[in-house]
Amino acid sequence: MFTFKQFKIDDSACAMKVGTDGVLLGAWTDVSDSRTCLDIGTGSGLIALMLAQRTTDMTIDAIDIDCECVSQAEKNIDSTPFCDRVNVRQADFREIHDEKRYDIIVSNPPFHKEDTGCPDDKRDKARHTSSLSFDELIRGAKDKLTDNGRFCVIIPAEASMDFIGEAARHKLYLERRTDVKTTQRKHPKRVMLSFTRDAKNQTQFSTLIIKDENNEYSSDYRLLTKDFYLGF
Repeated sequence: MFTFKQFKIDDSACAMKVGTDGVLLGAWTDVSDSRTCLDIGTGSGLIALMLAQRTTDMTIDAIDIDCECVSQAEKNIDSTPFCDRVNVRQADFREIHDEKRYDIIVSNPPFHKEDTGCPDDKRDKARHTSSLSFDELIRGAKDKLTDNGRFCVIIPAEASMDFIGEAARHKLYLERRTDVKTTQRKHPKRVMLSFTRDAKNQTQFSTLIIKDENNEYSSDYRLLTKDFYLGF
């Protein structure tokens, strides 16, 4: 059980556990001027709850292919002040064909392309792009974004150029990029990306360092996550 300032997360039934990636994306995503959100692969519901906490009237649809994750996310959300604005359902994003559109689409997607033969099928689906390829994710997000909507993801740094190129091919253009480094001396491990339909975007670039030279959480990381972590 993870206790945040305004909610608790039980991830015991989820293959992919609560981690820094989800917290970063939930805190970093720009929610301004947004009324509707789709969280793809919600897992325990962490990102959906973070976005709900950061807004007052945004409604969030949170989907996951795993029925046990959906059940756990529902329980996590039902015990929060945001339960009336977050709807969780089991769904395969590739098979959603309704006409609903969203101001924000977020995803902490599966990113391993190689077939590792993982013995845990649930964890395998959660981690590997065989369950949702980058191309399928980008195409689907483009179709479901409102005209002024944002599509936000966190992915491995080494996959970023391919992802940005694939998005551009589907006419989604990078407006914001933050490279995430564990420490100043390390290469970026993750990248957070935000896309819109506007081809004239002036992309904003930044770097977020998680730990300082004393191996303490950096002031930037504390500032970004202070509304969620106890003790920050």
